Amino acid sequence: MSSHVDAAVAARIAAARQKRERRRQQRTELNEARAHGLEARHAAKLARWAAEDDE
Repeated sequence: MSSHVDAAVAARIAAARQKRERRRQQRTELNEARAHGLEARHAAKLARWAAEDDE
């Protein structure tokens, strides 16, 4: 039979695994947002340069 200690250890392991997965997902979302922001800023910069060249 498994003891309450084994159950507690298993619960802590499961919680740590969930926390790790949640942090991994947050990092992925942040990286996607960062990449989108960099692309948007680059496009704006190129548009600004093009407008300056037209003047």
